[in-house]
Amino acid sequence: MSQKAFKFRFYPTAEQESLLRRTLGCARLVYNKALSARTEAWYGEQKRVSYNDTSKMLTEWKREPDLYFLKEVSSVALQQGLRHLQGAFTNFWAGRAQYPNFKKKRNGGSAEFTKSAFKYVDGHVYVAKCAEALPMRWSRLLPPGADPSTITVKLSPAGRWTVSLLVDVDIEPLPESSNQVGIDLGISSLLTLSTGEKVANPKGFKAKFRKLRKSQKALSRKQKGSSNRHKARLRVARVHAEIADSRKDNLHKLTTRLVRENQTIAIEDLAVSNMVKNHKLAQAISDASWGELVRQLEYKSDWYGRTLVKVDRWFPSSKRCHCCGHVVDKLPLNIRDWVCPSCGTSHDRDVNAAINVLAGGLSVLACGASVRPDKH
Repeated sequence: MSQKAFKFRFYPTAEQESLLRRTLGCARLVYNKALSARTEAWYGEQKRVSYNDTSKMLTEWKREPDLYFLKEVSSVALQQGLRHLQGAFTNFWAGRAQYPNFKKKRNGGSAEFTKSAFKYVDGHVYVAKCAEALPMRWSRLLPPGADPSTITVKLSPAGRWTVSLLVDVDIEPLPESSNQVGIDLGISSLLTLSTGEKVANPKGFKAKFRKLRKSQKALSRKQKGSSNRHKARLRVARVHAEIADSRKDNLHKLTTRLVRENQTIAIEDLAVSNMVKNHKLAQAISDASWGELVRQLEYKSDWYGRTLVKVDRWFPSSKRCHCCGHVVDKLPLNIRDWVCPSCGTSHDRDVNAAINVLAGGLSVLACGASVRPDKH
């Protein structure tokens, strides 16, 4: 059994929107107050505050006259916010993430409901303290017998309401294939495959840059706190949503195709967070969304019984001749084609790298060790 989220748009009534906005606001307030308390306790007394401590704080906050409105919304959403904060601190202490940030109203928000705070009956979703079902647009059907374990209601900065239903499903592995492919990530070409195929980079940000720039300039002219500024901010958020939607759509189609066609997929283990520190390439790398591409390949390979292997980021895939194994000393980024000085083979830089990545990935699968620059 695997967990799969099904995301749908919904269009709440005026009463539902009022309740959901209050719920998101209260969840954001509790999260920020708990984060502030934990930060002050650490820097003031060198004391770590646990989830149980913040849960007790929430009980006390509900008794305060100024925070009586916390009782008007579902308590489950508030508790789940504290659990998410605990998860954020766990990731921070483990070195997987940065220190948690305060939530902001302009970013929309989300609220998670467990089974005690929602009902799923005959294709209708009811949340706590709401008598009517959410008016959802069912763009696809849930698996037969699906029973959501949690739902997450989200308001995007562009003003779109969505609900995600987390369901346990049985995903059948795809039939085995004899195909193997190595992938070299790039900017001019989003992907170069070891078969010689190059997948163009749609560059969604660049396509919408002029529209985004125009809307942002209009936003900068509006007076802070005015209704016109709020409308202009929504227009900017909608352009960003268009960019994100087109990027996700392209990545999902591409990764699904790769997983369906190949049994083994080899890819470089790139440190994207370090690469975007290069300000000349940061925008192009972020627009390509390499991290999201690899993430999708990981979980889809796990779902459908495929093998995804990551090759060490220091493996010289571009500088190594895939014919004779000769490694050149230097190969600047502006050189896209080169000739091996040892065997005289002419190489396309990206295709050669993809072939070497596939060879390195198969070596990792065979011997169970990473492929380092010193050839072991």
